[in-house]
Amino acid sequence: MKKVSLELGGKNSLIVLDDADLELAVSNAAWGAYLHQGQICMASGRILVHRKLEKDFVSRLAQKAKNLPVGDPRRAMWPSGRSSIAASSITWPAWCTTPCRRGQIGSGRHSEALFYRATVLSGVKPGMRAFEEEIFGPVASVTGFDDEAEAIALANRTEYGLSAGIISASVARASGVGERLRTGILHINNQTVDDDVINPFGGVGASGNGTSIGGPANWEEFTQWQWMTIRSAAPAYPM
Repeated sequence: MKKVSLELGGKNSLIVLDDADLELAVSNAAWGAYLHQGQICMASGRILVHRKLEKDFVSRLAQKAKNLPVGDPRRAMWPSGRSSIAASSITWPAWCTTPCRRGQIGSGRHSEALFYRATVLSGVKPGMRAFEEEIFGPVASVTGFDDEAEAIALANRTEYGLSAGIISASVARASGVGERLRTGILHINNQTVDDDVINPFGGVGASGNGTSIGGPANWEEFTQWQWMTIRSAAPAYPM
């Protein structure tokens, strides 16, 4: 049978621990959530923030989203352009109102045609669509947590497992958290959108079939071992 490598979607978590630099954490979250209008399989679909930082984090991220210009990149250097799928102009407003009747909209609103302003959803909890499903749009979904164990449980509460990021002042602490995450790609002190063609790339669960492709990993992924013996003459077996 032919070998198949499936790289699918993701609901990737960016974890902000309580010792993180707040400004750097907000910058990473904005990049991971809004780059390419959030239409990246590795986008930061869940931003998990320690409750000690959550209020200030949401406020700063909402302000950043509010000031992010939206427009046609063919006409000017707009950081945020049009979406790639027409359906998004219908589905994203629903995502940003229905689940947040129990939370709130931090910033953002729907605009004309296929353009959508960067949005922050706060108070997002398990069970809400914004927490469970891949949005694939410029929407930052923020969920608070009390300790590392809760952050790990929230990050692993998904059928996906493509990419994860952890922001912390301690590499050792972040690495300890990362070891307990079910993910194919892990970034310590970086957001979730990071890729390089020379490195293995792949996810687990609904994010792929557990394989990794890219660079030297391709040799193993798309080939197979063969055992071969060579003799100058066939042996005479005692039978």
